[in-house]
Amino acid sequence: VQLQAYGGGLVRPGDSLRLSCVASGRIYSSHVMGWFRQAPGKEREFVAAIRWGVGTTYYADSVKGRFTISRSGAKTTAYLEMNSLKPEDTAVYYCAVAYRGLSTAENEYNRWGQGTLVTVSS
Repeated sequence: VQLQAYGGGLVRPGDSLRLSCVASGRIYSSHVMGWFRQAPGKEREFVAAIRWGVGTTYYADSVKGRFTISRSGAKTTAYLEMNSLKPEDTAVYYCAVAYRGLSTAENEYNRWGQGTLVTVSS
């Protein structure tokens, strides 16, 4: 499986943005798609994840209520809808797939896409 993330850009605080992660190759119901982010000078952190088959989701506390992860099985695409963006959401966002288990740990993810930069600034 190869992943490609896109949709980043420059937005103002309070704006919304939707990221997409397109998977080439088969995504199985047991797989988990996750989004991580890495802000300048910081370690990469977990943002959200979705279990592909049943759609179970999990969010980091910092984005809960503002971000929504979803997936389109037909398109093998995962989305991250980001609302009420804050300057502290500025980061490079990565999508990744885990072959087993919903996890917040990046070492549990097997394939990674390239990042897409989200900048939130007035």
